[in-house]
Amino acid sequence: MRLIVVSGLSGSGKSVALHMLEDLDYYCVDNIPAALLKPLIAHVVRGTEEVYPRTAVGLDARNRPNEIERVPALVAELRRSGISCDIIYLHASDEVLLKRFSETRRKHPLVTDGVSLREAIAAERALLEPIIRAADEIVDTSGMSVHALRDRVRERIDPRRTSQMSLLFESFGYKHGIPGDADFVFDVRSLPNPYWEYELRPLTGHDAAVVRYLEDHAEVGRMLEDLIGFVERRVAEAVAANRRYLTVAVGCTGGQHRSVYLVEKLAAHFRAAHPAVMARHDALHDD
Repeated sequence: MRLIVVSGLSGSGKSVALHMLEDLDYYCVDNIPAALLKPLIAHVVRGTEEVYPRTAVGLDARNRPNEIERVPALVAELRRSGISCDIIYLHASDEVLLKRFSETRRKHPLVTDGVSLREAIAAERALLEPIIRAADEIVDTSGMSVHALRDRVRERIDPRRTSQMSLLFESFGYKHGIPGDADFVFDVRSLPNPYWEYELRPLTGHDAAVVRYLEDHAEVGRMLEDLIGFVERRVAEAVAANRRYLTVAVGCTGGQHRSVYLVEKLAAHFRAAHPAVMARHDALHDD
């Protein structure tokens, strides 16, 4: 049996994630009081009949702090009892959340007469800190469309892959900002830059001409070998710790050439041993 706990900041996309899980045949319960999580699990997960073999629950800031603080311990208890349990935490930047609430005109659950929206977002981050510390998968939805978030959830939580380590390799451009959901971030701006070759400038790391340019430089190959060695060791450690997700971000200046090439190479290498491997390219807007 598998349980997914979906939590995160209001406006970060929890409802979208839960709707996607419903499409994946999860039995979903949203906005459940944390104090009722254990009785719910006893009913839908621990019953003698596997009526709900895949269950997802949404937890948000409308809980007392002491209830939220107990969630990580409860999840640990469930895992010890043999239940496959994951915590997915969604967040976004303050400016993105402010814009989303402005566009939808929805009320933040922690806004009161004496608390502004920005203050409510800050209070919510602090309140949910115990959950983010225990999260298995952290997703920064700041630059994601609804469709991109649905795809991310589907790819990471596909029930056919429940026993597999899910690896996400993500390219990005430093000029656009570092992804907020990476477990490891690598800076490859020291490598030769195809951008300074006029004919290569409009191309990407997918294009054969860029690939040839990068592979003609021995330092690119050495960087790839170093990254593979590091990630292989971290994957082994994650598997030993029963982690199910690992996100590795590789960044160059614009996120168009070097990081894209290396992410594709990393994904190709790790697919040989790990079926659930994905590649994302933030600066190419291909998701």
